[in-house]
Amino acid sequence: MLEYNEILPKKVILLDGEPYEVLDAHVFRKQMRKPVNQTKLRHLITGKVTEQAFHQAEKAEEADLSLKPVKYLYNNRGEWWFSSVRNPADRFKLAQDIIGPAGHYLKPDTEVEALVFDEKIIAVRVPIKVELLVKEAPPAVKGNTVQGGTKQVVLETGATIQTPMFVNEGDIVRVNTELGTYVERVDKK
Repeated sequence: MLEYNEILPKKVILLDGEPYEVLDAHVFRKQMRKPVNQTKLRHLITGKVTEQAFHQAEKAEEADLSLKPVKYLYNNRGEWWFSSVRNPADRFKLAQDIIGPAGHYLKPDTEVEALVFDEKIIAVRVPIKVELLVKEAPPAVKGNTVQGGTKQVVLETGATIQTPMFVNEGDIVRVNTELGTYVERVDKK
């Protein structure tokens, strides 16, 4: 059990039997009243964000989550197929809403961590930074810096991101999967 002031960002708690990730927490005191922890929580299954106040006498149960290594195989018509790392024949599919937007940066045969709650996979943790090959990139035209010197490129996974003008087709770039942004060029052709 967590005390009201131990409910901090990145913790996962149970609220009405459902898992919530704490996004933000702020302990404050209004005038002469007892302290309150005002939190912003994200439901790990539905993704809905809510606000909840925890008073000094209240406690929250920490959620029992486990991580399971899985291997991404492919996606087809909104179904994302994975297999167990230890047993490739043990295959299963997950819906797009469980994968989230970071799934657009997954390459086949990439190992990721599945977040398991109550013996059911509720989310997939993709590495924060991945290296991907640039499949399509328009040529850099001299004087074409009206848009701030960036251009849109297509990566090997089909995702599109904004990169600096010097990135060309065949380059390998590092991408931040949480923000969906270009980080740096790793290798050039």
